[in-house]
Amino acid sequence: MRIMMLLMLLCALTAQAPLQAEESATYSVAALKPAVAFELANATQTACRGRDFQVTVAVVDRAGQPQVALRDQLAGNFTWDIALAKARTAAGFRQDTLGLARAMADRPELGVLHQVDAIMMVGGGVPIEAGGAVIGALGVSGAPTPQADHECARAGLEAIADKLLF
Repeated sequence: MRIMMLLMLLCALTAQAPLQAEESATYSVAALKPAVAFELANATQTACRGRDFQVTVAVVDRAGQPQVALRDQLAGNFTWDIALAKARTAAGFRQDTLGLARAMADRPELGVLHQVDAIMMVGGGVPIEAGGAVIGALGVSGAPTPQADHECARAGLEAIADKLLF
């Protein structure tokens, strides 16, 4: 009987879930290489110039840290800060700022977000996606309308789309 009890105890102890490999304390994320970030900013600025818009373009990583910013010679001095804020907002919310602006109009309770420093819910900020994840964002400021800023940003992303496939 003692042997039977010991066998049952042994079975109960070994019936637990298998031990999981210890999880890593770190993780890896994808980011644009500086040369590709510059290429994106340049392609976006070129798309805007093709429409006779003088703009500032900012590219940030997924955490909202600047990688590249280009300001056209005739772009307003305020466009630098606005482009960066749009890019950071798109990176932080993981969606374009034109859609966020529309959501703000439809949902007044989101109005409190306008009180948060550095959030810019106006068209022109677009997330950069690769491998199914947001790896950064692009912000454009200086075109005549937020919709035009958005369209320039989309054109820039389309120009380097082949580099984002992995």
